[in-house]
Amino acid sequence: MEYVFLIIENEQGAAAADQSTDVSPAHAAYAQKLVEAGAMRGGNRLRPPATSTTIRSTDGTDRIVTDGPYAEAKEYLGGYYVVEADDLDGALKWASELPLPPGGAVEVRPIWAMG
Repeated sequence: MEYVFLIIENEQGAAAADQSTDVSPAHAAYAQKLVEAGAMRGGNRLRPPATSTTIRSTDGTDRIVTDGPYAEAKEYLGGYYVVEADDLDGALKWASELPLPPGGAVEVRPIWAMG
């Protein structure tokens, strides 16, 4: 089963990440470990929330495009990994090894495959 690990960062972690365009050595090592185990399915770092554009709908048909994230928040999605694991316990094992910034978190969510 595939799981997505949503990396939740805060303003403190964002400040450190914004100063570097390279993948941190810790994430590079973590990704390599996933690849070697055959568990890596994908993943990427996301640009800061200020670079986002949000499309909203009030009634399900209209669309309003705005700059920035949907809502002001102290935490935001900083990146993700897509990982193959036998079950939730296996996914949690991998997620517990994921490098996190100070105050960061990882949300583990099973992927509901379409089709």
